[in-house]
Amino acid sequence: MSHSVRVFPSREALAQSFAAMLIRDLDRIEPDHYYTIALSGGSTPEFIFRYLSENYAERISWEKLLVFWGDERCVLPEDKESNYRMAYESLLQNVPIPDANIFRIKGEDDPVTEARQYSELVSSMVPFYNGIPQFDLMLLGLGDDGHTASIFPDRIDLFATGQLFEVAVKPDTRQKRITATGKIINNSSKIYYIVTGKGKASIVSEIIEGKRGSELYPASRVMPASGHLVWMLDVPAASLLRV
Repeated sequence: MSHSVRVFPSREALAQSFAAMLIRDLDRIEPDHYYTIALSGGSTPEFIFRYLSENYAERISWEKLLVFWGDERCVLPEDKESNYRMAYESLLQNVPIPDANIFRIKGEDDPVTEARQYSELVSSMVPFYNGIPQFDLMLLGLGDDGHTASIFPDRIDLFATGQLFEVAVKPDTRQKRITATGKIINNSSKIYYIVTGKGKASIVSEIIEGKRGSELYPASRVMPASGHLVWMLDVPAASLLRV
């Protein structure tokens, strides 16, 4: 599997590289086709989203994007913890992307029902590959406990489930969430881990270097069939890597 690590001197440089990649990919899209992207929550994606909206609002073909989410907290869309709210306020409301191209997870609805309905929505909107919907790009973050999307260490079985989206519970707060499972995560055409900050350096090095015990972290189970997995790190997050 192709596995690349890219280290940037600043979050701004990381955001610029991400924007350049997105522009290249969108330029390759044929007329009347779309580019499907699954967004993640977190402070680093929020920084990148704001950077894009401030510097690339007129330079990216936003109308070619179909926007989905890899996970969502079971809260109202206007709640401060909503991943949708974060993306909308930092990016989507500031760029010329049609509302019809935005497909949020309805965190305010019954979680089990919404997980099923969002699976059906994604299946109806995202082209299939290997019999499974395939996002062109999935963004992932990395928790201090090794979780990614909303797959926590106590539910690593969500990488083996046959469902596309399922209900998960954050262990410490017991907050319910809806998350993409390993089935659809690992079918993505591209996966970008976006991780910054010294506080993530230890978990980053454990997973990237495959240290003993790292297989217990959900993030270590991200192995796209396409082979296109990219870690985008700033210098502090990469500071404990040996190479």
